[in-house]
Amino acid sequence: MNKESYTFEKLPFSKLFKTYIHDYSKLSSFYNYNPLSNEDIQLRAERTPYGDSHAQNIKALKSYHTTLGINQEVALKKLENKNALAVVTGQQLGVYGGPLFTIYKTLTTILLAREWESKLGRPVVPVFWLADEDHDFEEIAWVGIPGNTDFKKFEYQATSNGEPVADLKIEDSISTLMEELQEEMPETDFSDAIWDLFTTCCSTGQTFAAAFAQMMDKLFGKHGLLIAGSNYKEIKEIVAPAFLCSVDKSEEILTALQTQSEAIENDFHAQVHVGSTNLFYIDKEKGRLKIEKEAEGWSAGHLKWSTSELKETIENAPESFSPNVFLRPVIQDQLLPTLGYVAGPGEVAYYAQMKELYPHFDLEMPVIFPRFSATLIESGIDRIMDKIPFEFHRYGERIEDLESEYAKKSEDIDVEGLFNNWKSGLASASEEPHELIKSMDGSLDATVGKTVSTFENELNKLKGKVYRSIKQQEQTNIQRIHKIKAQLYPENGLQERMVSFIYFMNKYGLDIWDEIIELYSDDDLELDKHHLIKL
Repeated sequence: MNKESYTFEKLPFSKLFKTYIHDYSKLSSFYNYNPLSNEDIQLRAERTPYGDSHAQNIKALKSYHTTLGINQEVALKKLENKNALAVVTGQQLGVYGGPLFTIYKTLTTILLAREWESKLGRPVVPVFWLADEDHDFEEIAWVGIPGNTDFKKFEYQATSNGEPVADLKIEDSISTLMEELQEEMPETDFSDAIWDLFTTCCSTGQTFAAAFAQMMDKLFGKHGLLIAGSNYKEIKEIVAPAFLCSVDKSEEILTALQTQSEAIENDFHAQVHVGSTNLFYIDKEKGRLKIEKEAEGWSAGHLKWSTSELKETIENAPESFSPNVFLRPVIQDQLLPTLGYVAGPGEVAYYAQMKELYPHFDLEMPVIFPRFSATLIESGIDRIMDKIPFEFHRYGERIEDLESEYAKKSEDIDVEGLFNNWKSGLASASEEPHELIKSMDGSLDATVGKTVSTFENELNKLKGKVYRSIKQQEQTNIQRIHKIKAQLYPENGLQERMVSFIYFMNKYGLDIWDEIIELYSDDDLELDKHHLIKL
């Protein structure tokens, strides 16, 4: 396994993300800390608050772990230290773990926690925050596997009524998905271990939250990764004041988000639409309902409240409320002493809208670290890439355009001109010896002419073989282009966003992520670059 870096500038990332990485000063008014500045990170460490409810938070997390079926006493003990900090990341609860970037977020968090624990001389805990309030079932219910020359998506066939994905129980149809994947992926020395892992974690009747938490704990618990989340009654009781604050200060919060969003749109883009509130209500029958501000109060679907009624409902049943994308980070940072959050490009963008939100909750935005970004290149793909005249980033283009360009390169070889010149040279070279032989023995004149003609006939045969060889090579390399694209840019997107990490575990083993963590343990993560990791 070896690695090399590749510039983000040639890759399909947003203007905002590339500016954040390469020219932070142009975005410094939207964030509190430069993620690539040691001085800024050290300053955040000094300012990270230790909440009065820290002991209560630890107790609630321990109880939360019990419901998930995991035991993380060691990590909790470390977080319990009054000097502890946390590097946090999070992601949706994808079927069988989801795309590769879930892994990249996790290993970034682990490696940053190690790095800053060493630099600061204080405990730093890597935390994975389960997106257990999310309700977008369709977005997580698939597994992506690259084929020989194409990319295939396998759907988990089940339904949701809008309740949080975390609460959904895995249905019998998971066995059908497993069978489809087993047929698609080759059986390897690691297949039994992979299916043992996922059969255990993702068994029928298990909730998505428990399945995902158990999987992450088995893969990364050894590295000290702590699982956290908010979709739990005891935790909701702790963060209820944030829900109440979002109601009391709804107008000020709306203004803060709108002002920042309009400012970022001047030169970049606003990632998330700003609404009148940042809360959802969880209805037992209708699922997750957006709470809207009205002239005379508040509403969520068929429900209506006055301000006092809404606050009373929050106080009595905080577990019935759920934060949106803006309020979730606030809750996270109330529960954890967050040094920084490891964010994907889209998250980096929506955090740009949030800087002025934090002060309304007596908080400050933490360091927003960009996640590690990479493409895994298998040896078979690496070998054929050397035979194709395209750089890595070019495979993000349409396959038709790549085929056309490659075919044109083949056409640029002037085979006809090559053989015409050869024949012309042969004729010129034959004149002198022809005349000399003729003068020596006139009866050999026809034989010499026949010999020269035979040369020309053989050249014509060779020319035909050359044309056929070029066509065959063109067809072979077109197939290679399809294969490379299917592996590196499936559906015109980077591998990390489309390919499920189960694919690589099946081929290279459960410890492939440990190997990558080890690969970067004594080296700079280079979060300002994309990485090509050759397996």
